[in-house]
Amino acid sequence: MKILPTRKPKEPDALQLAEGNPALEQAVLRSRQLLRKRAIVAGVAGAIPLPGLDWAVDAAMLARLLPKVNAEFGLTPGQIDKLDSKEKERVQKAVAMAGSVIIGRVVTRDLILRFARAVGLRLTTAQASKYVPFAGQLVSGALGYAALRYLGEQHIRDCVKVVKAAPLALPAPNRRVALSYSRTQAAPVAPDGSAI
Repeated sequence: MKILPTRKPKEPDALQLAEGNPALEQAVLRSRQLLRKRAIVAGVAGAIPLPGLDWAVDAAMLARLLPKVNAEFGLTPGQIDKLDSKEKERVQKAVAMAGSVIIGRVVTRDLILRFARAVGLRLTTAQASKYVPFAGQLVSGALGYAALRYLGEQHIRDCVKVVKAAPLALPAPNRRVALSYSRTQAAPVAPDGSAI
């Protein structure tokens, strides 16, 4: 009788973890939109056959992306500092449980390098495949895109876990609303104070 190895159950993605909490689901969707844009840039940079360019672009994209994702979930250092001591302690415990090195910290080059080691093999493969004409560049670009998407999705998932473990009120989304000219003008008022 053969004993077959058991399959490790697939970990739910960030949206599945946020299910049932509309504000958290919206934060995940906004974060994924940011991630998608940055991953496309990383993929394009990965296809360019210049040694080291993709690593530099990946680091720059992560340095810009991770603080924005943290802000979506209320997990930047400034947002955490505004919490009372009890809430701060809950957040710190939740961050430790999630095992994230990025949440609640200022994102530095050192932190990005530690974070990126999770996909080091993919990035090395992308670097090597760059030198194969055309097909290698496509593979390198696809791997660059996939690596950044993977890292970003991991971070979003960690943020969701932290917010759920330390019940936090999410910050209001930043909305840029363009007012029309008519809305910026004061309504005419009669001498008695009533609107005309």
